Amino acid sequence: MHTVSIIGFDGALASAITGIVDLFRLAGVTWARIHGEAPEPRFRTQLLTEDGGPCRCINGLTLMADGRWSAPALAQADIIVVPTIGAPIGDVLAQNRSLVQWLSEQASSGSLIASNCTGAFLLAEAGLLDGREATTHWGFSNQFRQRYPAVSCHPEKLITVDGALACAGGGMAWWDLGVYLVERFAGAETARQLAKAFVIDAGRTSQAPYSALQAKRYHSDGTVLELQDWLDRHFARPILLAELARQSGLSERSLLRRFKAATGDTPNTYLQLLRVEHVRHHLETSRRPIDEIINAVGYEDISSFSRLFRKHTGLAPGAYRSRFGR
Repeated sequence: MHTVSIIGFDGALASAITGIVDLFRLAGVTWARIHGEAPEPRFRTQLLTEDGGPCRCINGLTLMADGRWSAPALAQADIIVVPTIGAPIGDVLAQNRSLVQWLSEQASSGSLIASNCTGAFLLAEAGLLDGREATTHWGFSNQFRQRYPAVSCHPEKLITVDGALACAGGGMAWWDLGVYLVERFAGAETARQLAKAFVIDAGRTSQAPYSALQAKRYHSDGTVLELQDWLDRHFARPILLAELARQSGLSERSLLRRFKAATGDTPNTYLQLLRVEHVRHHLETSRRPIDEIINAVGYEDISSFSRLFRKHTGLAPGAYRSRFGR
């Protein structure tokens, strides 16, 4: 049995606490019950707060704690999970200086320390992420980068793992974080069974470019958003910058400047990502021949596209299908 300590604080997101508790508690249990087998629990969980009192979540729910996170009898854990900050981030950081100090001290405890969404702010505030790779909610990534310039922040990634530190992105990413941690501590088969029992797409833990594409739409330039919509419909045919300029009503120079400012990429790079994403999706969901899939996005040179695909996913198309195909 592995022990998981979930850290509670006022203003936390309730689902990021209760949800991940459910995942850990039911790993090795739900799948067995479905198949009429004897359950084999793999994790014990404990919700810990500063004084052992209730955790008052942002949605008005109050969760009873199992004890103090500083209590010697409870402090030792295989995994420490910091949930999402639901209240104003600056207020939560200011009100939890003792927690920040405690987290800093856990760097040498031997525990794996994980955060979900904006919980990464508490890890970074404790100095745990300096010089390391991390992720957080895309909507707060600029604030995160400004406050913690020593952290290598990758909001396009759903999960980052750097040594004994793991971070999950925004929203319901605690699902993916939980499945990852179950796999790491209880094995791939237990994680696979848990994902099936909870109807979770465990493949989302891959660092394929889908989330990166989504992140490139988090801007307010309406002209660029309209052009991105147009590219979504026409990416499979040859497209020149001059055509994009006409489509957007901008000069080529203005288009390059505004597209780069909004998305962080040139139109050509974004177009390549669209094509990679289309191929990635079909490699995961179909058995169509690889060359046929690549031809369908406008590439006749299979080897050239394979190099592009490897650049963005880290794998050749065939290896990607072998790893993530259904």
